[in-house]
Amino acid sequence: MPKKRGYLRWWMIGLVMLGTILNYLTRSTLGVAAPIMLPDLGIDAQQYSWITGAFQLGIMCQTFAGYLLDVVGLRYGLAACAAIWSLIAAAHALAGNWQVLAILRGTMGLAEGSAQPGGLKLVAEWFPARERGLAGGVYNIGASFGAMLAPPIVAASIYFWSWHAAFVVTGVLGLLWVGMWLAFYRPLQSHPRLSAAERDYIVSGQEHAPVAASAPRPPLLSFFARRNVWGIAIPRMLADPTWGTLTFWLPLYLSQARGFDLTQIALFAWLPFLTADAGCLFGPVLAAWLQRRGFTLLNARRGAFTIGALLMTSMMFVGYVDSPYAAIALLCLGGFAHQTLSISCITLAADLFPPQEVGTVAGIAGTCANFGVLLFSLAIGGFVATVGYSPFFVALGVLDLIAAVVLWTVVREPRRDAAA
Repeated sequence: MPKKRGYLRWWMIGLVMLGTILNYLTRSTLGVAAPIMLPDLGIDAQQYSWITGAFQLGIMCQTFAGYLLDVVGLRYGLAACAAIWSLIAAAHALAGNWQVLAILRGTMGLAEGSAQPGGLKLVAEWFPARERGLAGGVYNIGASFGAMLAPPIVAASIYFWSWHAAFVVTGVLGLLWVGMWLAFYRPLQSHPRLSAAERDYIVSGQEHAPVAASAPRPPLLSFFARRNVWGIAIPRMLADPTWGTLTFWLPLYLSQARGFDLTQIALFAWLPFLTADAGCLFGPVLAAWLQRRGFTLLNARRGAFTIGALLMTSMMFVGYVDSPYAAIALLCLGGFAHQTLSISCITLAADLFPPQEVGTVAGIAGTCANFGVLLFSLAIGGFVATVGYSPFFVALGVLDLIAAVVLWTVVREPRRDAAA
């Protein structure tokens, strides 16, 4: 009779998902509080773009965060990063001008950049290849769910206390997660609750990795010479401005262009992130469906990305519909489409590279993704007063189509005897 396998790996990804929820909750707090907070501090749209740009500059250091996690390990690496960003998030309550906010956002971005590389590294280490897509979708739900929780939590904090309290509340929640992570997480090789049957199932399912997991870790600079690294990073740079726009600019758009008050923002601004949760699961399911119809794993991921990019063209019409509720509906479809393509691209790092390199590859891709968000956010801040929001929604739809072309033309199937 076969030994009971167990499901500890799913508990581990659930723990990471919870941390990702809090990571994105803290980073989304500023965007939701902005309609109340910015007038209170005398901050205009241009200065706000510099504040969000400082965060993007900080989080662009994901390359080093990912490499650090590969060297130090997930248990202490993620705990240290989460403790830092939680404390800095709470410190936002002390900000009195845009310069202080920019400094806080930049330093918080440095620590929060560990989320994506850390989550994907756990997927690569704890899951066989056949389950990586779904596992990646599960932990990536944390990104949209955290952003989805921000409007009601922040609005309630502002209503009952002040915008200052909103930052303290989200920061304290992050610190509570650090304690949970240190209490329950151990590496795959030494976790006392992992059964031998489940460990064998995980390890045997990773036997088709392009490079053996025992191979020595290459130096950081060598990653920049690999074609597949750029094949993942460039599409993320083109696609991630959608997420930055939804996170940092959606409440202001609803307030300035659609006339929503704080109550309406709390009621509607979370909806695109709810549909984004569905996209996190739809992307892996779609890729699995394509595989069953003869697509290779790589082409299935690219196919799912392409379908998401086609759906993203709905964003091009957000600024041109008269009804604010029709605009919300289009934004919801855009959130679903973005996460469908995003998780398909993000998971490729675990598909194409061995576990000991995944954190670094995900970090490089994250750096490029946030560079794209930085440029797009600065463009909105610099031109929204003269051209409005509509051209930027059009650009989001076009950029994802270009990203799909890059993914199909640059990424190559790795050879078993060569680095990706």
